[in-house]
Amino acid sequence: MLELFPFRKTIPFMSWGKATTAISLLTFLFSVWALWDRGLNLGVDFTGGTVIEVSYPQAANLPAIRAALEKTGLPEISVQNFGTSHDVLIRLPVRGDATAAQTSNQVMAALTAADASVELRRIDFVGPQVGEELYDSGALALLVVSFGIMAYLAIRFEWRFAVAGMLANLHDIVIILGVFAFFQWEFTLTVLAGVLAVLGYSVNESVVIFDRIRENIRKMRGETIPHIIDDAITRTMSRTIITHGSTQIMVLSMLFFGGEALHNFALALTIGIMFGIYSSVLVASPLLLMFGVKREHFIKPVEKKEEAVV
Repeated sequence: MLELFPFRKTIPFMSWGKATTAISLLTFLFSVWALWDRGLNLGVDFTGGTVIEVSYPQAANLPAIRAALEKTGLPEISVQNFGTSHDVLIRLPVRGDATAAQTSNQVMAALTAADASVELRRIDFVGPQVGEELYDSGALALLVVSFGIMAYLAIRFEWRFAVAGMLANLHDIVIILGVFAFFQWEFTLTVLAGVLAVLGYSVNESVVIFDRIRENIRKMRGETIPHIIDDAITRTMSRTIITHGSTQIMVLSMLFFGGEALHNFALALTIGIMFGIYSSVLVASPLLLMFGVKREHFIKPVEKKEEAVV
């Protein structure tokens, strides 16, 4: 097999296992604290509200737009560029005393008074009941995908691998959510789609490493389990660099050039890819050692007898 990045010497990843596990635990606890203390900044998709997209012939003056909308007395108005500097996205939460049409008319009247060149592009409204259903469905999707991945790993490998892989995936997901909570980046349906994509992406890397570990256990019969795991990770490094490097280039292109609609989605994927590699190598693999993986778990009785004869 052609390797563009050959590693001739086995890298002792497992010698760093305790340190990386401690770092992962601290990062995980920090993310849990961020989720508990700050919470996710849920977008209109989940909370309900009105989304208005407007366009200007020149670059939009966001401070002036915010100042014009503040005069309306509407609460918690979010104003940001959308795609280009000429397009502006305005988000407003649900108001119990006004309909979406009344709210949008009030916003457009204020914007037109400030700049008559403003052009309305679209108006979307998400009711609070729909937003709550989307939130519940999103949480259920995360739960179902997580259990599905654990079941797949348990069938494909062995329960120790299943638990290690699932904890590594949980580590990635919680960190993504924690980063979004800490910086109060808006969490929308597209971000949730990115989180679900990271679940599948991360487990793919774990499966590749687990497969090589299982193969090495049968082939490297005179070596210790830590050395076998180190060799498995080292032999898959070339594939990891090529696969994740090319994927990251594509995701970064969406992050920088995809506009506002794809920004947070690409941001979630970027964080997920980086931590997915880290967790597969320096979280899942050390956990295997903690769970006491042994050669006997993968060598059949017949193979044991043949080894004893040799």
